Amino acid sequence: MNFIIINLILIYVVDSQNFVNLYKMNLRYGVLGGGSWGTAIVKMLSENNDVINWYVRSDENVSSIKENGKNPKYLRSINLKMSKINPSSSIIEVVNKSEVLILAIPSPFVDDELKKIKHLISEKKIFSALKGVIPESHLIVSEHLNKFYKIPFSQIGIITGPCHAEEVALEKLSYLTVACKNKAIGTEMTNSLMSNYINVKFSKDTMGVEYAAMLKNVYAIMAGICHGLGYGDNFQSVLISSCVREMKKFVLKIYKTSRDINDSEYLGDLLVTCYSSFSRNRTLGNMIGKGYTLKSAVSEMSMIAEGYYATKNAYELISDSSQQFKIINSAYKILYENKSPRKIIKDLTIDLD
Repeated sequence: MNFIIINLILIYVVDSQNFVNLYKMNLRYGVLGGGSWGTAIVKMLSENNDVINWYVRSDENVSSIKENGKNPKYLRSINLKMSKINPSSSIIEVVNKSEVLILAIPSPFVDDELKKIKHLISEKKIFSALKGVIPESHLIVSEHLNKFYKIPFSQIGIITGPCHAEEVALEKLSYLTVACKNKAIGTEMTNSLMSNYINVKFSKDTMGVEYAAMLKNVYAIMAGICHGLGYGDNFQSVLISSCVREMKKFVLKIYKTSRDINDSEYLGDLLVTCYSSFSRNRTLGNMIGKGYTLKSAVSEMSMIAEGYYATKNAYELISDSSQQFKIINSAYKILYENKSPRKIIKDLTIDLD
């Protein structure tokens, strides 16, 4: 008799959990951004969710997506589940139809788009999938939303981790971290993104993971510059291990809390961005190391390298102690003071260990 009761309880618990998950999976999501990362997020969400509203700025791209089930400009190998996806070139329409918004617009263009929907987002749950800063305010996205749009931090979350859009398209095993001060909201997003090729974990360290995501782009530019200058793997390993220590010191200075910098949302994201051929920030650095001017390198790239803007923000945050952050300091000299990459990196090699 006891065995039967226990089994009935287990069945009830499992069924209740499935019901809860089913409810959570049927939130109406709005993805803002039609680039490679926005496309990858739409793909991930469509594995578990029935309604994904998708803001794609170009009318022509929206028409092509509806007709062919593919983004004509980014990750064209993905066959989108169009029965679940509603693309639109109207950001207002997408926001009105959605309960949860995910920002996947390159940071230089975010604020212009947010201004269009300022009157619509006060009650929305908003997740930033950006890994950079807003150029107009030099703030990370969560701080910008809170300061200029009065969105409470309890309604804001972060999606980060070592996860290149190109590998999501190929359904290669990838890892994400969802960070949010509100655990219930964060858990909803965690469940919505998880699939057989996406592992997702939850964190409450919203500030730490967002600043780490910003910094890894700065460090990836530096890794690319060193590669372009001809430095080998031995030096790269020393550079990146130094970046890890500097990142730990930086996030501790900004926001003190318990964290393990070796976790995937910190170290893992840093490693893949510094080493991967998919990394646009590493690519930008590599071009600068090979002799391109910053302007010519940026104009030749088809995507935004967030690390350029992040470098200025990071430098301003540590300007009172910049000599303690030699890699950020070096990146700033190259990108914003037009100093010789070869000389700056040569000087940096003396300080690293």
